[in-house]
Amino acid sequence: MQCILCKGTALFFKEAHEIKYYQCKNCGSVQMDPQFYISLHAEESRYLTHNNDVDDPRYQNFVSPITKRVLQDFNSSKTGLDYGCGTGPVAASELFKKDFKVALYDPFFKPDKTPLSKTYDFIICCEVMEHFYNPFQEFQQFYELLNPGGKLYCKTSLFSEEVNFDKWYYKDDPTHVFFYTKESLTWIKKKFGFQKLEVLPKVIIFSK
Repeated sequence: MQCILCKGTALFFKEAHEIKYYQCKNCGSVQMDPQFYISLHAEESRYLTHNNDVDDPRYQNFVSPITKRVLQDFNSSKTGLDYGCGTGPVAASELFKKDFKVALYDPFFKPDKTPLSKTYDFIICCEVMEHFYNPFQEFQQFYELLNPGGKLYCKTSLFSEEVNFDKWYYKDDPTHVFFYTKESLTWIKKKFGFQKLEVLPKVIIFSK
């Protein structure tokens, strides 16, 4: 099949829980065969089971690698977008406490696209990019939404040769359809013109 990110050739990789996955020869990403995508209704229902309480210290700690970097890189005069904020936009909520202005967008829970007509100094994409059915389009949009010098903060679990895919918990979520590698992140950086890519243990940062 054709890679949905770089349009390279993706060859059969694994079958798990009767779902087929392909790996791109060009960018190294692993992706679910689109015929196994669940319906949008089932996807929304799955998200509604997440207990994303913005006041939960465990959830606050989970997003802290992103929020700490935002606080390190920007002051509260800068504006941000929490893209795919879900039912509980905890990263934005934590930044609100520091007087930051952060717009919210989520295709299911904050579907008003008005925020997508503006530009931002930073964008948060926390545990969202693995859900993208069209990652090429999404990252192109991220680049266009960022002001010069802006940063895109992502959080996802990367695939590598060290990962035992058969036992990897991350693939077992039926809404996770695309798994990135360091190679695919580098491809994104070069393709869309980001100036810098930082692949840190708990956060990925693209700088425009």
